Amino acid sequence: MQILLTLICDPARPVIDAGLLDAVRDKLEDLGGIAGTPDWLAPGIACDLACAGVSPAEAAPAIRTVIGNAPVDLVIHEEREERRRKLLIADMDSTIITVECLDEIADFAGRKKEVAAITEQAMRGELEFEAALRARIGMLGPLPEATLATAYAERVKLMPGAQALVQTMRANGAQCVLVSGGFTYFTERVAREVGFHETFANRLLFENGRLTGVADPILGREAKLATLRHQCEKLQITPDQALAVGDGANDLAMIEVAGMGVAYRAKPVVAAAARAQINHADLTALLYLQGYRSSEFHAG
Repeated sequence: MQILLTLICDPARPVIDAGLLDAVRDKLEDLGGIAGTPDWLAPGIACDLACAGVSPAEAAPAIRTVIGNAPVDLVIHEEREERRRKLLIADMDSTIITVECLDEIADFAGRKKEVAAITEQAMRGELEFEAALRARIGMLGPLPEATLATAYAERVKLMPGAQALVQTMRANGAQCVLVSGGFTYFTERVAREVGFHETFANRLLFENGRLTGVADPILGREAKLATLRHQCEKLQITPDQALAVGDGANDLAMIEVAGMGVAYRAKPVVAAAARAQINHADLTALLYLQGYRSSEFHAG
């Protein structure tokens, strides 16, 4: 069996060096593998290493012991896998942006602590998403609609690497879709800023300039999966050709079905189920795991 290991770290802390790669190759050879020559996708930041004679199940735990506490992410690809994906479907809150928008809105209503606690439970899969969303919105009271503009301007920041990820995949022919359990006010603006082709999210309801609720149906876990399947049908591709990324329990279904499902700085329930975990690197890691070199990146 031929496998390909991709090691990736934070571009701001390039810690992958010849010593680490030598240790990885030695471990693979201890397992009976034949390791190839390292192929640098970005010096010090991302590297591919091919190996014959070792299975992913054997290699993954062994290499993670070599990596130890070093801030390095590991993704293993199977033999003859097509790495570059034709569809990117991404969660927004705490994935493409650094915050949970509802928590930030709640801060303006003086309820951030309570709302954030429910958000954390829902993202861990401990609460049913739709009910948790309604409960949190109900805690905000008649919040002024203008609060959304303030929250966007003051709180919403792009995750490092977000623009490079989307614009590089887009430039290489991939469809890029933002799908969120959050709200259209934010997804539409983030999508324009980052470069997504389409966006799907929940719509908040207002009357006389005051928040009254959220429109039905609520977009949650199953709706995200349905969006993935619909996009694949529209593009005439299989889910194996899609990359899905998110951090919370409502992202689980699409992450499990996509050919490359990525848990990005995710909750434990998501990390345990995802094929790939990115805990240290920024979003450009999703380009490296597709075999892109830093010289091929667009924008960002």
